Amino acid sequence: MIEISDVVKSYPLGEGEVVAVDHLSLTVEAGEFVAIVGRSGSGKTTLLNLLAGIDRPTSGIVRAAGADLGALSESGLAEWRGRNVGLVFQFFQLLPTLTVAENVMLPMDFAAKIPAVRRRDRALELLARVGIADQAGKLPAMLSGGQQQRAAIARALANDPPLLLADEPTGNLDSHTADAVLEVFADLNTEGRTIVVVTHERDIRSIVGREIVLADGRIITDDDVVTT
Repeated sequence: MIEISDVVKSYPLGEGEVVAVDHLSLTVEAGEFVAIVGRSGSGKTTLLNLLAGIDRPTSGIVRAAGADLGALSESGLAEWRGRNVGLVFQFFQLLPTLTVAENVMLPMDFAAKIPAVRRRDRALELLARVGIADQAGKLPAMLSGGQQQRAAIARALANDPPLLLADEPTGNLDSHTADAVLEVFADLNTEGRTIVVVTHERDIRSIVGREIVLADGRIITDDDVVTT
């Protein structure tokens, strides 16, 4: 599902540069649930942005969901992302003037992967899947933080992407709500979806199959997690 080969990502800083990802190589198989952890500034979010095609590497190769991202144009990346990647962010990023159901339908309208006559029904099915079907007609501001994040997960699943990427999806939630949201990810993984989540959650090992620790843009540990 993911193959990163000797990737470097650097940014100009004054007369020099800062290296956010430093000669990193990584493979993630289809169906894996991987947590990327590390302190602030370790390169976690940069790595996720490279996987999503939001950012391009300074050097090296990023392949994900059947594509060599470096070979795609900006419009090609946008089309690939819309069909193959579901993105979940810390601050939900739901459009405030659209209902929850309309937010979930929006990616379907852009990608045109789901027939138009099916889109509303699919949005309602996905909202039921994450436990908030009764909130479909409300605006995001009327929902709790946990409900908004569940809506964001439903939106990420809109086009049935094989790859789900989440950047601190529980970072803006209390611990009880965070646990519930992580359980949604665990359930999605049991259905076979590949998930990569950047997180500070200390007990993430209880639900993921693999934990990768970054420091200074490099992998310092990459461990399979054995749950009991």
